[in-house]
Amino acid sequence: MQISTIASSAAASAYAGKSGNFVPTAINGRPDLDFAAALQQVPPRAQAKAKATATDFEAMFLNSMFSQMTSGLKGEGPFGDTVGTGVWRSMLTEQYSRSFAKAGGVGIANEVYRTLIMQQARTASGDPASAATTNNASKSTSQ
Repeated sequence: MQISTIASSAAASAYAGKSGNFVPTAINGRPDLDFAAALQQVPPRAQAKAKATATDFEAMFLNSMFSQMTSGLKGEGPFGDTVGTGVWRSMLTEQYSRSFAKAGGVGIANEVYRTLIMQQARTASGDPASAATTNNASKSTSQ
């Protein structure tokens, strides 16, 4: 009975994000009970900070992607072929990336947010072995 209550509350909160952002409490249509439990352990202020960090990370990724997409454009589009085209185009791609990320992005922010919350919950629960494993895994993938 308790599992169905947790599952239904996790499913009910699946669309609880602000600004249209999806909070990933379900994986492949099934409730993510580990994530739902982790959300209970992490304070709302830390959740908000993690969500903002995840959204900023996705915006940086999208900005890099959009910059690469527009790097070969010469003299066409809204800025023509002037000296300031590169500067204006970079500003435009930055705003596009922020808008995309704020509107829900491509799913990167959801996974980053889940990872941050799970790591903070492990740290808060006093399980340093799990937190150390997560930290070492993230360091090895970033190198």
